[in-house]
Amino acid sequence: MHFHHHGYVSGDPRIQPAAGVGINRPAQLPDEVDVLIVGTGPAGMLTAAQLSQFPGVTTRIVERRGGRLAVGQADGIQARSVETFQAFGFAERIIAEAYRITEMAFWKPDPADHSRIVRAARAVDDPAGISEFPHLIVNQARVLDYFGEFMANSPARMAPDYGYEFRGLEVTGQGDYPVTVTLLRTSGPDEGREVTVRAKYVVGADGARSKVRESIGCTLAGDKANHAWGVMDVLANTDFPDIRTKCAIQSGAGGSILLIPREGGHLFRMYVDLGEVAPDDAGAVRSTTIEQIIAKANAIMHPYTLDVRNVAWHSVYEVGHRLTDRFDDVLPEERGTRTPRVFITGDACHTHSAKAGQGMNVSMQDGFNLGWKLGHVLEGRSPESLLATYSAERQVIAKNLIDFDKEWSTLMAKKPEEFNSPSELEDFYTSTAEFPAGFMTQYAPSMLVAEAAHQDLATGFPIGKRFKSAPVVRVCDTNPVQLGHQAMADGRWRIYVFADEAAAGAPSPAADLAAWLAGAPHSPLAATPEGADADAWFDVKVIYQQDHASLDIGAVPDVFKPQVGPFQLTYLEKVYATDPAADIFDLRGVDRGGAVVVVRPDQYVANVLPLTATDELAAFFAPLLRTGHRAAENRAPELQDHAG
Repeated sequence: MHFHHHGYVSGDPRIQPAAGVGINRPAQLPDEVDVLIVGTGPAGMLTAAQLSQFPGVTTRIVERRGGRLAVGQADGIQARSVETFQAFGFAERIIAEAYRITEMAFWKPDPADHSRIVRAARAVDDPAGISEFPHLIVNQARVLDYFGEFMANSPARMAPDYGYEFRGLEVTGQGDYPVTVTLLRTSGPDEGREVTVRAKYVVGADGARSKVRESIGCTLAGDKANHAWGVMDVLANTDFPDIRTKCAIQSGAGGSILLIPREGGHLFRMYVDLGEVAPDDAGAVRSTTIEQIIAKANAIMHPYTLDVRNVAWHSVYEVGHRLTDRFDDVLPEERGTRTPRVFITGDACHTHSAKAGQGMNVSMQDGFNLGWKLGHVLEGRSPESLLATYSAERQVIAKNLIDFDKEWSTLMAKKPEEFNSPSELEDFYTSTAEFPAGFMTQYAPSMLVAEAAHQDLATGFPIGKRFKSAPVVRVCDTNPVQLGHQAMADGRWRIYVFADEAAAGAPSPAADLAAWLAGAPHSPLAATPEGADADAWFDVKVIYQQDHASLDIGAVPDVFKPQVGPFQLTYLEKVYATDPAADIFDLRGVDRGGAVVVVRPDQYVANVLPLTATDELAAFFAPLLRTGHRAAENRAPELQDHAG
């Protein structure tokens, strides 16, 4: 954690100094805002949290409830999400309170007596070690609390505006604030009063029944599987031996259960198979009582019994898979003629079953993708054309999710005798582990993602996929660290320079690149606003092939040791050496001749280049950067350098 560069900090270093709109932030919802986010679910809160790092951008997030969410429906936290939490500074704390999934047990009918279930197999949750982060279970409400804390501690000092229900919007296309939004007060002394807010951009994160989606003419298209499930979070006594292990239970008596232990040591969730639903059911299955769900669970679990002592929450739902064809307000015939003004995220644009633990996770990546792009455009760093990439990138990912979830939910609903092989369910679980963990996302080439012309220089950092961390040694203090964990959700691009074999200070391609980055007019760093720290927009790090003991940090080029803060202190923590026990060059297939790996603010690899390809590096960033921006005047001095 980077602090003290503006003077001694005696309090909590996670609380950044207020700046810009965070200074004397009005409690009342303003009449005009840069971004209005509707809905405080995971997608909305992450979008708001990312925008809270842009103190020159006025962002407000409204919610029809009168206060924070107390009990969330989602609970599965995939490893990619925990990586994201690391960037927002709360991964360690949420890991400490969450339930950690390490194995999944598969229970099936006893071959000798189909009325009984027996444990048939176990599967390791992450057999390939695809992430250093775990797969967690924790209440969605706690995730929102952590994002809320991050927002409150950020320069913009953001907090949700509770008690506002979205009623409608109109994109007028006129003036600086071309979207007019109508809200209704749902709580407080002025309950029932209509409020009008004008915005530059609106983000609809208001769930599967999204009114923002309706307002831009989008519809969820798809189908139902005509299969119902009861879900319950309960406290119970049971003789079932795997009650604290994630389980898929298939019964010869008919029906299945997906058991997911919850945080805290006692609570657990059960998805209980209620069977096929008649096409003319008209929602009648949703009246299934909690007593009926418990009875069904006991029948499936025979010979084990479930004595439920307390029900924290329960519901009945039918599996549905629906997707919108666009995630913004630009109609197909308008593409290329205007940029979006209204966006939808999360359940507002994709719905599916809950059993693969994907809803909250994919929704948060929607918000991560969109948040920094809005910040860059509104702060003047990037052109408005950047915003069209949100729908283009995330709609494809949502379609892949729907296809995966159809397979998984279909398998979960099968009867034991319908499987092609006895191990079909567990084989699917292990063979597809990378997808639900969140690591199969790969963005296609665009203005933000380069063609894979030089992928062979760093095969372990696939272009378009998330930057996969690896161990390194920080030279200045000799500490072993994870390279990816040093990147915060501060809106900055990352440029990782993997040096050639020459020592620091010796003539080399890495030294030539450093000189170009620091002084060339076409270097992306040249776009940094005058008066801001050299690393305000671009976080440039170097990884040398030597061990830390043989590196002379004094000989390292200055671009890797920028001077920051009002006292222009030399920042030494961007210089790394290989870890002898786990050489990052070998682990990630980085060419010993060196390479440049460019990473987006949302942690996805955007480009891989040779150290000598300065023209290509300049050409990549040219369409992403604007000059004559307002960013410098909106950044308070204490925020000229982000915590690194």
